[in-house]
This record gives sequence, C-alpha cells and structure tokens, in this order.
Amino acid sequence: LAHWNYDRLIHNGAIVGDYYTYIRKTDNSNSPITDITSTNMRCNSGGASGNTTETYAVSTGDEVGFMINSNFGHPGPQQVYLSKAPSTAAEYDGSGDWVKIYSATTNDITDQGLQWAMNGVTNFSFALPGVDAGEYLLRAEGLALHGAGSEGGAQWYIGCAQISVGGAAGNGTTTAPLNGTAVGGGTTNVTANLDSAVKIPGLYTVDEPGILINIYYPVPTNYTAPGPALWPLGTEEVHTVAGMQ
Repeated sequence: LAHWNYDRLIHNGAIVGDYYTYIRKTDNSNSPITDITSTNMRCNSGGASGNTTETYAVSTGDEVGFMINSNFGHPGPQQVYLSKAPSTAAEYDGSGDWVKIYSATTNDITDQGLQWAMNGVTNFSFALPGVDAGEYLLRAEGLALHGAGSEGGAQWYIGCAQISVGGAAGNGTTTAPLNGTAVGGGTTNVTANLDSAVKIPGLYTVDEPGILINIYYPVPTNYTAPGPALWPLGTEEVHTVAGMQ
C-alpha cells in the first residue's frame, strides 16, 4: 500500500512525542484528499480542530519536520505551508492566510522522466523561517501524481502539526503564545507578503500544470510545483531532502 500519513513531529534531529501527539489525527485512515474545494484540504479529514492535540514549542531557525508512516509512496512533490493562529493553534481551523515555506520536487529529470526527491522517503526536515512569536499550524502536503493525467486524479496527503514559536530556543514544552523576536532581530509577519499568502481551499485549480500532468507519456521534461511562490522571498526549491538517518 503506497498511501501514507504524517504522524510524528521532528525537532532538531529528534522525534518528539508519540504518534499524533503534536499532529492532528485524521479520521480517514491514510486515504488521500482529492477534492481541492473541500476544507479537508487544510488539515485533512478530521483535522479541523486540534483540541486533542498538544502544541510544541520551537524557535525560528530550528530544524523541524515530519515522520511519514510508512513512506512517501507515490511520485510527486512534498510541500509545507504555515499559518498563524489568531489565538491558540488548538482552536484554529486553518481558515486564515497560509504561506508556502518548503517545496521538495525533482532530484533529476532523465529520459525516463521525472525523478522525485521524496521517492521512498520516511522523514524530512527543514529550517523554520523567521516569524512572529505565536502559535501556528505547520501543514505537510504530499501530492501524488501517479493518476494525475486526468482532472481529479491527483491525490493529496496532508497533516497539520501545532507549534508555538518564541524568541528563545524551543524547549519542547506546551506553551501559550510567547513574545519574542525573529532570528536576526525584528519580527517578520508570516502574512506580510500578500503576494505569497493564500487561503485553503482556494490555492489550487484542477487544471494547473503541476496538478494536471501525465508523468508517464509523453515523458515530461520539466515540472512546476503548484501553489504560490515560496516564502520568505528568496527561498528556493529543495532537490535533495534532508532528514533523519
């Protein structure tokens, strides 16, 4: 079975908590979301509330990531979005603004087609950008393209972690929102760049090139990941995935 879930949070090279301690648990086993107009695109089916999920304290610049159960089992990109909660992450339904902070796409393009950086990967990590102190939803989104040659054939695998970002180094405790400054001094509002902020649902269309694509024939020679530009400005796509060994 090639389906998967994001079930544990990674912080600075270590798994923290148990299964779904800090990630909202889905109620659809490991089935994908295929309706891009559904609010399930935010945090998956069953993920609208985080009242049974704990919130993990981190700091800007920390390495954060997700464990994948059991592995990234279909061809396609891995992307991550971030949204600041109005109050607590547990109470937030994800209806606010989101920015894309991570995108792992191809690691090669050969005469056999697109070769994916996430192929078979069981976990991945990245540096959390500088943001205002507060509580956030950190949304992992895997896009499976094996059936994407026709409209409605793409599949999304989604999981939302709840994190609290403070000015000091994250200590892994459950906290209320903290007052602090972003790395490098000053604060950076996660929704300041309106060109990059999106609502979910609404960020994708069924016929955009990164979603409606036959990855088998004719053999693709390029790939453009769907969604907005990466945030903050200057963030680049990843072609080699970092994570735990």
